[in-house]
Amino acid sequence: MSTGNVDRVERQGSTEGAVPADTLLLTRPEPDRVRRRGRVTRADLFAASAYLALAVLVLSGQWRDTGGSYLIKSGQDQTMWEWFFAVTAHSVAHLENPLGTTLQNFPAGVNMMANTAMFGVGVPLAPVTLLFGPTVTFVLVLTIGLTCTAYAWYRLFAVELVESRFAAAIGGLFCGFAPAMISHANAHPNFVALGLLPVIAGLLIRMTRSVRLLDALLLASLVTMQIALGEEPLLIFAMASTLFAVVYYLHAPRSGLRALRAVTPTVAVAALITFALTAIPLWWQFFGAQSYRSIDHGPMGNDLKAITQFPSESLGGLFAPGQNVAINETEQNAYFGWPLLLLLVVTVPMLWRERVVRAATAVIVVFGVLSLGAEAMLGKQSTGVELPWKWAEEVPLVNSVLETRLTMAAIPAIAAILALAAQRAVTTWRESAVDWKPPAWFAATALALLPLTPTPLPVVDRAATPAFFADGTVRDYVSGGSVVMVPAPRPNDAQPLRWQAEADFSFPLAGGYFVGPTSGNKKGIYGPEFRPTTALLVRAQDTGLVPPIGTDERANALADVNFWRADVLVLPTTRNGDALRSAVTELLGFAPTRVADVWLWDVRALR
Repeated sequence: MSTGNVDRVERQGSTEGAVPADTLLLTRPEPDRVRRRGRVTRADLFAASAYLALAVLVLSGQWRDTGGSYLIKSGQDQTMWEWFFAVTAHSVAHLENPLGTTLQNFPAGVNMMANTAMFGVGVPLAPVTLLFGPTVTFVLVLTIGLTCTAYAWYRLFAVELVESRFAAAIGGLFCGFAPAMISHANAHPNFVALGLLPVIAGLLIRMTRSVRLLDALLLASLVTMQIALGEEPLLIFAMASTLFAVVYYLHAPRSGLRALRAVTPTVAVAALITFALTAIPLWWQFFGAQSYRSIDHGPMGNDLKAITQFPSESLGGLFAPGQNVAINETEQNAYFGWPLLLLLVVTVPMLWRERVVRAATAVIVVFGVLSLGAEAMLGKQSTGVELPWKWAEEVPLVNSVLETRLTMAAIPAIAAILALAAQRAVTTWRESAVDWKPPAWFAATALALLPLTPTPLPVVDRAATPAFFADGTVRDYVSGGSVVMVPAPRPNDAQPLRWQAEADFSFPLAGGYFVGPTSGNKKGIYGPEFRPTTALLVRAQDTGLVPPIGTDERANALADVNFWRADVLVLPTTRNGDALRSAVTELLGFAPTRVADVWLWDVRALR
């Protein structure tokens, strides 16, 4: 079987001296062929439409009711992201600095740059958020993200890797709708909107052929935009691309050096332009108010069992669910399923002469091992085997990455192998329609990918916003201070963030769901450090019992009211509400007032 131009490169590249000077990172297609492949065809439009239809299907539950439904497996992350989009739109509409805000975690505030607020979509989509609400923006970003990620990789494969649009479509499909992508579509738009990464890759590949006048500006613009969408995916992409390039050029180092020399000046200029464009927001992120040095996630590696299992939101997960070994429902990054692994085990040796396959395999293996964390786990049980991540997590910036997400570097690598294999099968079938190997490979591919076919993400009905906030009554009780919910919002209960957004940010909130620094060593943590009163009220809600309250607890409550600069404490209908009402009454020394559908303690006189 043959992949046309790719095979020609491989055969010519058997010795270093035979490799042409214009060898590309992926292939060496002739310029006219590249231009011909780069034209948009009906096949391209069909692929884009198919990807869009599949993305809408995956998110159909949320699209059917953007006002009243919620992606249940997002935990509190959907609320957090919607708040990010809403407060960004609010900042744009009021000409305020979007990089930081005190509307959450009052009075210290939140460093929005340090919280992946996705200004790259939050700012341009501000009119959508203001007109239709943050949920529409949230689901729109997820839908466009899945579609564009799939299509951008499809275009890269079609232009630089394979001649068959069908082969490219298989690769694009896997890149856009792999298990990790669907898992993140529950809650993490920054790990779904990855369409700029293959565009950056395509530009770098083309630059090894010829550098144009505006390439530095174009590359800088793309990287800057990706920083505004998500820095963590960009870091993983950069590390994986570097490994890919090194392995690709291992057998032809002089060709690699020629390619490096061709792109280095332009990349250096692009780096300077990128620095100029991002200096202020990056300074704010790392040195501004509420910045933090690093974030300690704890062990976040993939379980070895996950690699052979099917993701929960797939046909395989529906009919053959396995043990739940993911760190949570939104991080099923390594659930590739045993059929796909078996297909790769068979396919990779068949294509081993392809330099792209060797480089892609290196990425899969290296990042797959790193994603397992510092110690190998099997079925949530420690094996006692220490792994390379134990040392890699000591590297600054890298240690802020959730190691489970490193598996996502394997997605385009697997897709490239699938696309090359499909190209060989298509070519062979054209040469001999009676050859049994092409239909056998396509059947095996279908059997491997069918269990990974995504199913619509599940949603539940959202609880209604208390009328106290929905009708604006809260404005009558706030005069420059904060609203303190009972208990304050935190990462596992962030509903008040949505109520604040629906009240048009007419008051700041104490507490919240964000990443911020600890008071001691400025390490990042999720949510604020618990105040004594917050801890007491959370305990009352969890147990349904009023904790012992004495002089110290009352003094702490008064100190916390002043720390929060609280105007009112508000208790909506909630679990164990009677215990919470009794606890706050004992702490403050006076009973609450019933206002609309909440209990309210006006504490302005205590400050």
